[in-house]
Amino acid sequence: MILDLHAHSIKSDDGRAKVRNYCQWIRSRDIGIDGFVLTEHRQFDFESDYSGLARDFEQVILKGSEVETEYGHVLVFGVTPALTEAFDFASIALPLADVIAACDAHDAVAVPCHPGRRRVGMNAHIADLGVPPGVRIVEVMNGGSRGDEDGIAQRMAADQGYLGIGGSDAHIVSHIGRCATRFPGRVETEGELVEALRAEEFEAVKL
Repeated sequence: MILDLHAHSIKSDDGRAKVRNYCQWIRSRDIGIDGFVLTEHRQFDFESDYSGLARDFEQVILKGSEVETEYGHVLVFGVTPALTEAFDFASIALPLADVIAACDAHDAVAVPCHPGRRRVGMNAHIADLGVPPGVRIVEVMNGGSRGDEDGIAQRMAADQGYLGIGGSDAHIVSHIGRCATRFPGRVETEGELVEALRAEEFEAVKL
């Protein structure tokens, strides 16, 4: 099963894509993914119900978040109401250690994204802050990467022994599915996504 683990809709302040339009694009262009995760910036969208779209377009539509830490941006999978009480998702200066600890305590997974990117990627901060403890997975393929950003991420992952996921980081419809993550089994809920990531049997793919 192939899921794009990093996408943004109009719920994000810089997102310009409606979720229905993502689904229509995937179908019309026969994009080779089985679903996607909406990782809206600095929030978790408890309100939206995409189950009807998921059924109509035969896509798995899950939700996560993208938060901001001193090491750059971090995807969070397995968000629950209790987790949103554990730290302020809206903050732009979260300690990564606190995010990881909260995720571990609430059965969620924290994944630094586009780590090869300047300023907002983890690798840019290691020289000053050191290698952060507790990181197990990073995003090594990002559909919005430029130049050698993915190469930097992949070399960092190899050096540190991290596992790698892929996501499009789509903010517009035509970018959905550029990169994704392949899992050996079905993943249809946020809980199953957490289990699949913790099982450590997946690979980043570029489509």
